[in-house]
Order: sequence, then structure tokens, then C-alpha cells
Amino acid sequence: MIKLGVNIDHIATLRQARKEDFPSPVKAMAVCEKAGADSITTHLREDRRHIQDRDVFEIKAAMQTKLNFEMAACDEIVNIALKLQPYSVCIVPEKRQEVTTEGGLDVFSQKDKLAEVVKKLKDKNIIVSMFVDPDEKQIQACADIKADSVEIHTGKYANLFKVSKENAADEMKNIKRSAEIAKECGLIFNAGHGLDYKNVFDICGIENLNELNIGFSIIARAVFDGLETAVFEMKKILSKY
Repeated sequence: MIKLGVNIDHIATLRQARKEDFPSPVKAMAVCEKAGADSITTHLREDRRHIQDRDVFEIKAAMQTKLNFEMAACDEIVNIALKLQPYSVCIVPEKRQEVTTEGGLDVFSQKDKLAEVVKKLKDKNIIVSMFVDPDEKQIQACADIKADSVEIHTGKYANLFKVSKENAADEMKNIKRSAEIAKECGLIFNAGHGLDYKNVFDICGIENLNELNIGFSIIARAVFDGLETAVFEMKKILSKY
């Protein structure tokens, strides 16, 4: 069965919009776990636009499942990860001006630097994933630096799907091929970004898919249906695969 990681960053986005102490990401984590989430994802950005340092430590201390810590490969955040010691880390690109992560990390052109970061994290028994586009060169580079996993950026697929399922067919082929390449390279295959209750079905049908990390669509649905229901309904979809 495909695992579901729930990204709770946007709970903190709402809190930070008014600089209040609520809603609580820790409480959101507990609701997601109760609804069946297999892991919780938080992204501690360099600009601290939503999740704050205290959040990740409080979540880690209170949780019953696994913490997936998204981060840029910068020294400050790497040091926090080494102290936090989450179950897994997903290294992502960051741009200060972007609303959300716009694409995959260019691992190929940064192999030496990223290999050092991967080693530091793995020395602390942290599973390391790289957030990349569905590109053979990038996936092979992830294997070269001894990452454990790739998380394929599904944002382009999600945007094309908004036009039509047929419009997204070629990108779906790229993602499926990426799953095959990841298996050949001995990498765990995860995926995420832009996935929702309509476009997730074909992604779920990909062989060798281990986990989907989904955030915005779940939090958006929670506004009307409640967080527990929103997580449960996504988990129910994934449970069929």
C-alpha cells in the first residue's frame, strides 16, 4: 500500500499570517496521525515564512509516526537537521521569491557539495531523499551521491492535468520512466507536489511507488470538511493501491 505523508506547512502559514500562537502545527500533526497519515512533512525554509524552528522540535517530540524534514542544503538548516534527527530528510531547492517550490533540485551540477551533506545526514542514520524532476540524469546523480531515495516533483504533471488528463499524458510517461530508473539505481521512489483528490489516481498506479507527500490540497479541503476527514479521504484513495 502506498504511504501518505501529510505536509502541514500551511497550518503554520495561517498562524504566521496574524503572528498568533494558533492554529498549532503540533495539534495538526496529531489529527493527521489519528486520520491515518504514515508520516508528517514540514519544510523549515531559510526565510522561516511558515514553519519555525520550535515547531519541528515540538512536532518531533510529540509525534507517533515519522518526521520527514524538507530543507535546503545550506549549513544552517543542515545543522538543525543533525540536531533534530528526523526519520528522513528531503533536500529541496529554495528561492526567496517563489510562492512554493517551483521545480526539482539540480543534483547533477552540485554533486560534490550534496554528497557531503548526504554523508553528514546518513552518519546520523537519517534517510536522505532528493526532490528532483523526472529526469534520468538527475536520478542517476542522486544514486551517485548515495542518497536513499528520490521524490519526484509532480508539479508539472498537476498543472497539465488542470487542462485535461490527456494533456498530462506525456509527463505521466516521464514520471513512470523515472520510477523504473530509480528502481534500477536502487533508490526508493516517492512523489509529491500539486497532487490532489482528482489527479492523484494515475500517480498511484505507478509501480514501485513508496510514498506520496501531499499538503496544500489536504489543508485546503480541511477548511470545509475538517482536517481529520481530509486526511482520511486521501488515505482511503491510496489504500486501494
